[in-house]
Amino acid sequence: MKRNLKYVVLSVALVSSGLLQAGNPERMGQAGAGQLLINPYARNAGMVGANSAKVKGLEAQFLNIAGTAFTRKTEIIFNRSSWLVGSDININSFGITQGVGEVGTIGLGVVAINGGKIPITTEEQPEGGLGTFNPSFYNISLSYAKMFSDDIYGGVNFKILSEQIPNAAARGIAIDAGIQYHTGKNKQIHFGIALKNWGPKMHYAGDGLSKQTSINSFNNTYELTVNNRSANFELPTLINIGGAYDIYLMTDSTGAPKNHRLSLNATFTSNSFTYDNGLFGLEYAWKEMLMLRAGLYVEKDIFKDTRSTAFTGPAAGMTFELPFGEKKSTVGLDYSYRFTNPFSGVHTFGIRVNL
Repeated sequence: MKRNLKYVVLSVALVSSGLLQAGNPERMGQAGAGQLLINPYARNAGMVGANSAKVKGLEAQFLNIAGTAFTRKTEIIFNRSSWLVGSDININSFGITQGVGEVGTIGLGVVAINGGKIPITTEEQPEGGLGTFNPSFYNISLSYAKMFSDDIYGGVNFKILSEQIPNAAARGIAIDAGIQYHTGKNKQIHFGIALKNWGPKMHYAGDGLSKQTSINSFNNTYELTVNNRSANFELPTLINIGGAYDIYLMTDSTGAPKNHRLSLNATFTSNSFTYDNGLFGLEYAWKEMLMLRAGLYVEKDIFKDTRSTAFTGPAAGMTFELPFGEKKSTVGLDYSYRFTNPFSGVHTFGIRVNL
């Protein structure tokens, strides 16, 4: 087991070291499949994704796949986001993680994005008036994670990607890999590293790229169909390197943690096609039933009008989780809000059931 883990760590580290040198804001806008950068989960989004070192359950498919190994029974999640309110974009995400054997976990996650209604325009009618179309995007994730020891968790995630508009579509695959390490007397110290969105280039194909044209030759007119080939585009590969520390504000007579927890989270994201990001998050939990979160997203010029993103930095969220049944199952309601300018922010609602 330790030998296999060594190879996993080495592989992730080697790929990560190459990508850390590849980050270049001059390449901004050259990658496609931007939906892979959208965090669809309320608990993560409430801390802007700063919790990559200790994220657990299905939500770990987005930040660090190793965290799905914490599901020992069954977890089911559904989230809905109103993305950049006013843009008419909605995101639904749902999935399940299931413990297998004593140390393994498999997961299935689906993210579906409705891009809203966009006016149809042509060269002859650039102002529209021809109706609308709806772009759609789907990410389907199949994952496996494993508890290598009480301290070390690792996992791999395979993603199927689909983007489509009328008569044209692009499809591809991507791979994530990640490791988490948890240590300390009460497992209060957390480290994690994850490689995300690594895969081959994608391109669009379909009848929508064809065009009929007329050619005059020797006083004859011929109608031809010309197929325009789409250029390939790369995926937005990135590295998440995170750390977290739990502070227990109260303990019982044995020194074990009790009731009140305060978690400090930080993640550095090295992007291949945009600025690198610093993510900072704070979470307070009372009896693991009521959780309050705040986060701050930082990148170059984030607090200026010249920033390259609609996000202005802050985020907040909360969770209310209750136990039920004899098997200590839980059901939780999640909410998060991210501030933006322009648009009116991002609202995400979620429900999680642990059986």
